[in-house]
Amino acid sequence: MIKFSGRCFSVLTLSLPLLLLGCGGGSGGGQGGGLSGLFGFAGSSGSPGASGAGQGGDSQGEGEGDAGDAGGAEEEGTSSVAATTALVSRLGKPARVLIGLGSGSPIDEMKSQDIHPDIMDTYLVGVGAGAWPTWNSPEGAYLTYTAQAIRDYGAIPMYTLYQMTANGEGNLGGINDAAFMNKYWAQARLMYQLIANLDGPVLVNLEPDFWGFVASQATDRDATKMPAVVSNQPECAGLPNSAAGLGQCLVQMGRRIAPKALVGFPPAFWSGTAAEIGAQMRAVGAHKADFIVAQTSDRDAGCREVDPMPDECKGRSGPFYWDETNMTSPNFHESQRQISEYRTALGNGLPILWWQTPMGVPSDTPGGTDWHYRDNRVDYMLRNTQEYGDIHTFAIVFSPGGSFQTSIATDGGQFARLSGQYFARGGAALK
Repeated sequence: MIKFSGRCFSVLTLSLPLLLLGCGGGSGGGQGGGLSGLFGFAGSSGSPGASGAGQGGDSQGEGEGDAGDAGGAEEEGTSSVAATTALVSRLGKPARVLIGLGSGSPIDEMKSQDIHPDIMDTYLVGVGAGAWPTWNSPEGAYLTYTAQAIRDYGAIPMYTLYQMTANGEGNLGGINDAAFMNKYWAQARLMYQLIANLDGPVLVNLEPDFWGFVASQATDRDATKMPAVVSNQPECAGLPNSAAGLGQCLVQMGRRIAPKALVGFPPAFWSGTAAEIGAQMRAVGAHKADFIVAQTSDRDAGCREVDPMPDECKGRSGPFYWDETNMTSPNFHESQRQISEYRTALGNGLPILWWQTPMGVPSDTPGGTDWHYRDNRVDYMLRNTQEYGDIHTFAIVFSPGGSFQTSIATDGGQFARLSGQYFARGGAALK
């Protein structure tokens, strides 16, 4: 996921009130990263940054967990067909696998290449001073303005709520601190209130990577055993004061304030087997959500093949480039099988949204250069989209996951060409 440097936000003077937008990646500037990338604005430097340094990592508990009056799909079977189709229908889009773009994909660049995504994703980060509600005046207007810009371009807004890194990625000390959590919940409530005032549905991706850190730090990997401040919120009175209750509250608060908010949880596949993670995520109420967020990867494969390696690509062992013939590991069918096994373990037959899929261009030569690293996810997934439709995918969202990753501005027109061909074919059928 995109790494923000924490104090790297720019102030824009528009005809509207001031708009604060992120300037991009953790290792410095460059093309393709940051909140501002979605709208193509350029501003001056020197304003306060968002609380929290990072935008997660690439991710691919026991206890039932009751999310109150939360919705969710029906159990597996014919109802899962209805759930996938019904979700796309609620979004007002054609009955096919939807295609989206995220941060690092400016609308002006989309216009220049005649790219028209179904979904556009952006982050809501930080807690307290410098957090996303402060990026505009009045408080929280960033969400309203960006949603309007996205809708005006014909897409569905998607927001990735990424507040839990405000104390540092993987630092969970704040979840049992009332002062921190009261600010956290106030911002989550504000998000839902603003969504409730919009004209149409909005997708919300709830706290990527946080759930993996919960599993890795909780006793017995059980979110019910990790204390958190939850039940003091009026929408969540009666829910357990635990990390499990925290997840349940995010869903329940959304249901009660913003029925138009369609929410999804991203499992972190570094916290156990698909079956184990399914149990972990049921504890936090993920089976009561509207969809599953499947994290493809957050970096171009080539960025992790070069020497020296950019800081934003360090920390993983290879190989990284997926085998499009699906004969050797890693490959696309393995990834599809993993999320399918998780979906079965989670239960409720939820549709799948693939998120933050890297945008590099295929190459037989490992590596690449900044903003031009090789990868084959766009090529494979837009040529073989029906494979994803067949496993109950309703959307695939592509975006650079760091400051130096390939984007629509640097991919030589790959995304424009392949997405255009996909739409011209009529898209992949839902299942």
